[in-house]
Amino acid sequence: MIRRTTTLSAAVALAAALALTGCSSSSDGSDGASGGKPKLEVSGAFMPQPVMDMAGGFLTVKNTGGTADKLTSVTSPISDDVTIHETKNQKMLEVKSFDIPANGELKLSRGGNHIMFMELKQRPKQGEKVSIELHFEKSDPIKVDLPVESAGHNPQQH
Repeated sequence: MIRRTTTLSAAVALAAALALTGCSSSSDGSDGASGGKPKLEVSGAFMPQPVMDMAGGFLTVKNTGGTADKLTSVTSPISDDVTIHETKNQKMLEVKSFDIPANGELKLSRGGNHIMFMELKQRPKQGEKVSIELHFEKSDPIKVDLPVESAGHNPQQH
């Protein structure tokens, strides 16, 4: 019950924040002339095959635009409990957002910051794809298919 209340409170707070953000933006669309908009592209996405009812997701979001953005949430039909985590001192901590700097990138990788899927509705197998939607502070949502790789897959190790 506490978890539902917390989730509901977070959803209400997010809805309020989005409503306020919408009210404060320029209604004539003229703010694009100064710094430009974020221009986001996703690459390197994957999910190691889960061995339990939870899984991690990894990808890179590159911003070639002149304005920073934030990854604020991730949704997926595979789980109703998808969160974003940072790893500090070998401990995972849930965060509200990740910065995506202007002309920079956000890297979600094994052993570092990542997407966490809890209470999976089914366990995808290697070779399948898991669909997710990334939500941002400024940019439109981006749909991504995460290829399911072997449980030990790590593209950073050669």
